[in-house]
Amino acid sequence: MSFIVGLTGGIGCGKTAVSRFFADLGIDIVDTDVIARELTQPNGSAIYDIKNTFGDFFLTQEGTLNREKMRTLIFSDQTARLKLENILHPLIYNQTVLQIARARSLYIIVVIPLLFETKLFDKIMQRILVVDCDEQVQVSRTMARSNLPEQQVKSIIATQISRTQRLQKADDIITNNQGLDYLKAQVSVLHEKYLLLSNLKSNNGNTV
Repeated sequence: MSFIVGLTGGIGCGKTAVSRFFADLGIDIVDTDVIARELTQPNGSAIYDIKNTFGDFFLTQEGTLNREKMRTLIFSDQTARLKLENILHPLIYNQTVLQIARARSLYIIVVIPLLFETKLFDKIMQRILVVDCDEQVQVSRTMARSNLPEQQVKSIIATQISRTQRLQKADDIITNNQGLDYLKAQVSVLHEKYLLLSNLKSNNGNTV
């Protein structure tokens, strides 16, 4: 099995930017957010169950998931959030495993925003990389990127594992409070480390 690094972090911490830098270095990326979007496109594998569970109100006219309406619902209704997770998470896991099997780089980055919250992927990760930043930076970035009010962003952060817990569970940490050059430099260092670890695993036949 390939050497697999689970990349996670809180909303707005910069997971996408980090994964792009790894991709620029020739590393295959499996992104569970991208998979989730594919599953919730018109005729996507999750759409039938979402429609039956939540109704047409949560779909757009084109038949895709209305992410804004669903976001509002699941962050105010725990039961609704669990129902959506029960639909999406098994499908996301299956697609993730398929994409890992097709990957050909020496190691693979799997981007999983809720890695610690779901626990679905614990057995297939050899190493956990956390992208971290100050909470106010998280809030500001997410407000700018997603056009969400501050209180809604803070509500989303509150549903995720705490920053302290996330850092305690990390094998490696990238700090993203500065510019892209600093971010890229950290990725380069970890790239060399992961190449070494993947080679060691290959030679020993064991998980590092």
